[in-house]
Amino acid sequence: MYFTYIIRCKDNSLYTGYTSDIKRRIEEHKKGINSKYTRAKGFEKLEVYFISNTRSNAMKLESYIKKLSRKKKLLIIETPELLLDELENKKHYRVGI
Repeated sequence: MYFTYIIRCKDNSLYTGYTSDIKRRIEEHKKGINSKYTRAKGFEKLEVYFISNTRSNAMKLESYIKKLSRKKKLLIIETPELLLDELENKKHYRVGI
């Protein structure tokens, strides 16, 4: 299982990434390790994450999200299902709880 996630940084910026272990990765962001961006900007909170069965799908979703506008990312945070409705292969993803 793989996870694609959006976190909010202390400066209110958004960071998108993917991982195979969401708990470990969030702890790394909190500690400011393994990510220059969140080390510099500071971790605020995990906003949303999506679950996929393959690393490839998680990476594709990360790339897709990174290309979106901030406004669109904020909309996805509010209503994650909207993102799934946009995807061609939405059956490969589900919203994390």
